[in-house]
Amino acid sequence: GFFAGIFGLDIQTPALPIGISFYTFQSMSYCIDLYRRSIGVQKSIVDFGAYVTMFPQLIAGPIVRYADVERELNQRSVNLPAMGEGVGTFICGLAKKVILANSIGMLWTEIKGHDLGQLSACTAWIGILAYTFQIYFDFSGYSDMAIGLGKMLGFHFPKNFDHPYQATSITDFWRRWHITLSTWFREYVYIPLGGNRVSKLKWVRNLMIVWGLTGFWHGASWNFIFWGLYFGILLTVEKLWLGKYIQKLPRFLAWLYTFFCVVISWVMFDLSTVSQITTFIKSMFGGSGVLIDDYARYQFHTYVLIFLLCALSATSFGKWLLEKVRRSKRVDQILCVLTPVVQMGLFVLCIAYLVNETYNPFLYFRF
Repeated sequence: GFFAGIFGLDIQTPALPIGISFYTFQSMSYCIDLYRRSIGVQKSIVDFGAYVTMFPQLIAGPIVRYADVERELNQRSVNLPAMGEGVGTFICGLAKKVILANSIGMLWTEIKGHDLGQLSACTAWIGILAYTFQIYFDFSGYSDMAIGLGKMLGFHFPKNFDHPYQATSITDFWRRWHITLSTWFREYVYIPLGGNRVSKLKWVRNLMIVWGLTGFWHGASWNFIFWGLYFGILLTVEKLWLGKYIQKLPRFLAWLYTFFCVVISWVMFDLSTVSQITTFIKSMFGGSGVLIDDYARYQFHTYVLIFLLCALSATSFGKWLLEKVRRSKRVDQILCVLTPVVQMGLFVLCIAYLVNETYNPFLYFRF
């Protein structure tokens, strides 16, 4: 474990239930809100148990606070329009996970299995970009499936992602990525510590505590601690100095800065040792002495279409296009007929993928 590693002890950490941090945070939020008297006591053990162990989002979120579903635990309506919307959201999430995350994730798994110090710069970038898309579509896909299942059952879970790879600052990124986790830490850690209504030194302390805990929430390992503190430092620098300059940059340059910082963060997130992290980052910037090789060219040509599909799907372009074409009443009527057909086709395609493929990891189960 984490502390065993600090003191050089050889202690085997027992296996923990999957998704334990999600329902632990949900139980904590109930206790804290009850202490604050912002919610009423739930006297039914069945209803409380339904909240804590709500199966759609039990394993990997979104993190649902008791106040979000307090009324719906006792009074909720299940109707065909909501059921249809829930099915559509579920299928969209399933497609993100099975078609996009699994397909691109195989590339990252293959690349990080090589000697990291011998990777060409191009190969290293292809690999970490593959993981960048994998973790987004894996996690947001599961969140969409959970939200969709919730709608089918009459629950309205909070949104967990809002096109985070379109962010133009790290502050903006964390308004869009794992929104329910950011909200939880803000409500139950950052604000109780004083938030930004304290001296500048204490405010920096508050930020670093929150982001150290955010890293620790993901796992008791140094790479997660570094990952959390990395974002804490970036957010501190942005709020104290860099933010005003980022706002003046052209939108593309602000996006490029943000996306670059986020991609570097995923190296820390997935590689477990400091040695692996530093070696891989060196390879990204030509540390192996090779910028591009035949292996990189082969993988690029093999995965270029899936990369383009992932890049397009990670933006709000599809939503924007749909809203634009729906302004025409006739087109909207056609879409009402085509949408269920497309959704059913996607569902069948996902089932075919699941039947034929053995590679099907859920990245956030371990948290």
